[in-house]
Amino acid sequence: MGKFHYYDIGNAEVYVFDDFLIKQVKEGAFISDDETELFVEIIGKHFKNKNFAFISNRVVSYTVNPLIYNAAKSIPNLVAFAVISTDHKMRETSKFENKFHNKPFKLFKNLSDTILWTSDIIKQENEKNFEAL
Repeated sequence: MGKFHYYDIGNAEVYVFDDFLIKQVKEGAFISDDETELFVEIIGKHFKNKNFAFISNRVVSYTVNPLIYNAAKSIPNLVAFAVISTDHKMRETSKFENKFHNKPFKLFKNLSDTILWTSDIIKQENEKNFEAL
């Protein structure tokens, strides 16, 4: 995976890699518009004009305002959204939240499988973009 960047943005930690980022929200947090703005700034800094995937590592319970997923629609280079969780309730919540954005989505139980899937999606999207040129 190589070098990564780390951000503590209050309610969450963000790990940025070459082609994807992992966001891990802290216990009991409420994710709202304010935090989303900072998160979008991080995306712009590291993935400007480059396809990437968003991985949510859900290890603790927290609350998300599902309307924040509208921001995902405005990020054209965000090409995949994945959730890692082994908790049944969190997986069901993720399925519900998936209805609020228009990106390929999949649930996983481990990081390795998640990275393989997101890498495939990014590769497909990069090939589409290359063919369009």
